[in-house]
Amino acid sequence: MSRVLRLAIAGLLALLLVPAAQAGGASVLQHELAEALVAPGVSPDETGAIVLDLATGRVVFAQNAELPLLPASNEKLATTYAALTALGPAFRIETDVLGDGTQSGTTWQGDLVLKGYGDPTLSSADLKSLARQVAADGIGQVSGGVLGDESWFDARRTGAGWKPNFYLHESPALSALIVNRGWDGREETQPALYAAQLFRKDLVAAGVAVSGAAFTGVAAAHAASLAAVESPPVASLVRFMDTQSDNFTAEMLMKEVGAVQGSGGTDPAGIGETRQLLAAARIPLGGVHMVDGSGLSLDDRWTPVGLARLLRAMWLDPDLRSYIVGSLPLAGANGTLWYRMRRGPAHRFVRAKTGTTDNSSALSGFVGNRYVFSIVENGYPVRTPQAEASQNRFAQVLAAIAKR
Repeated sequence: MSRVLRLAIAGLLALLLVPAAQAGGASVLQHELAEALVAPGVSPDETGAIVLDLATGRVVFAQNAELPLLPASNEKLATTYAALTALGPAFRIETDVLGDGTQSGTTWQGDLVLKGYGDPTLSSADLKSLARQVAADGIGQVSGGVLGDESWFDARRTGAGWKPNFYLHESPALSALIVNRGWDGREETQPALYAAQLFRKDLVAAGVAVSGAAFTGVAAAHAASLAAVESPPVASLVRFMDTQSDNFTAEMLMKEVGAVQGSGGTDPAGIGETRQLLAAARIPLGGVHMVDGSGLSLDDRWTPVGLARLLRAMWLDPDLRSYIVGSLPLAGANGTLWYRMRRGPAHRFVRAKTGTTDNSSALSGFVGNRYVFSIVENGYPVRTPQAEASQNRFAQVLAAIAKR
């Protein structure tokens, strides 16, 4: 056999062996990931997981990836997308003071209205600022009272499908007008009335005498604008919501999406708008059922493939990538991942959204700039420590490969 022929045969064999070696490596990775998911007391039949190559979208690993499961707080990824796209990262939520009546000299003849538009961060300091603005308008006396208007949202205090003990424990009472997250040493069940009462005290402290009491109702259409404060931008609200997995902020943002872009300040309106946005982004919605913004509802369902594709869509969007990456907790460093993966290749390399309820444990996020993954584990109840340990192992395997 000539030397040229031998070299040609060797080259052909090398070309044939490379895919085989790559396939062998993929098989090893899939085996390691499948083994990582095995946990005592965690049912494989109620566990779904998927890994995608971020650049190509190729499926690297899948196990029950299209199984509809309770997502817990991974539901907030859809709320994040809706808030950033329907409202915009720079959008701010106002709280206004309106005058229902007329000003005569330094007296406002009529009522003042504190109207909320769904700011989850409205604080005592904001109310004091509003009171000072009213005083600066030259108003020293109000002949009527202070009306708290929460009509921008519906009157539901919880989400549909929530367990009864979630009310006031997993989230304050929902309202378009709520100050200090409804806390005054105890959880307020009438947040708009409490806000109006607090604002009335602030007006008096600012030198504005108020003859009438605080009450709730709806502002007249002709009421004049007298003062306003704004929330931080939506980008900041989303970062807090995802890093801390805050249910209240998620619910408020979902209703805000409905109020601003949909048919009203309700979960159904917000979710309807969200589904349209997700469908337009080609996120697979088969088996997906959204009821609230936080993932507390027992009626919520997401598939791992849907969550992973949603994360990848945000990663590929240059207008959204920095916001989603900056919003997800960093393994072993901050937010709900501060105590997990504090060593190993995943440490400060994996960014992911956690999800924890009695019935679900989930983790979905990015492994550097190489992979996007989603793991959702259900049980009745789910064994959270074992589920989290399996998720940590899974992420460590991916991080080790991504760093090679």
